[in-house]
Amino acid sequence: MKYIRKSAELAEPKELKVGNFSQHTLKCMKHDEDSYRKQVVIDGETCLLDILDTAGQEEYSAMRDQYMRTGEGFLCVFAINNTKSFADVHLYREQIKRVKDSDDVPMVLVGNKCDLARTVDTKQAQELARSYGIEFVETSAKTRQGVEDAFYTLVREIRHHRMKKLNSREDRKQGCLGVSCEVM
Repeated sequence: MKYIRKSAELAEPKELKVGNFSQHTLKCMKHDEDSYRKQVVIDGETCLLDILDTAGQEEYSAMRDQYMRTGEGFLCVFAINNTKSFADVHLYREQIKRVKDSDDVPMVLVGNKCDLARTVDTKQAQELARSYGIEFVETSAKTRQGVEDAFYTLVREIRHHRMKKLNSREDRKQGCLGVSCEVM
């Protein structure tokens, strides 16, 4: 499970929370025992990825809820050679929606270990992602294939989500016969 949190859209780097790829995969600076930071430029905008690696471990459940509350986006990672991890994606997605109290949360479905023999078919994963209305990316943490793409796709989803929310607020402000007003 990966968590990404972005700070306010200001001039300073954005902060994102994630989790589940090793520090070597992203060449990140180790921050805590299982969290990492990496500054990247995505589509010309600087972001600071704050990555928490929980790997679905139960001992992280309290921390996971906290990161879910503050996270703006999530990489739902499963191993393509492990059907149970694929089935568990649904549980994590439901937990995220419950903790965030929203059905509209930026997420990317990530099939990891694409360098190994698969038991989860690509089409299955694509269909699941489509049913959730999210993107799907395959990666290999070992070879680094697709890893940047997964994170960059999630950052773009977060930005898209923020624009939707901003536009929604603007639409509500314009709702009083074209005059700016607040809806309470």
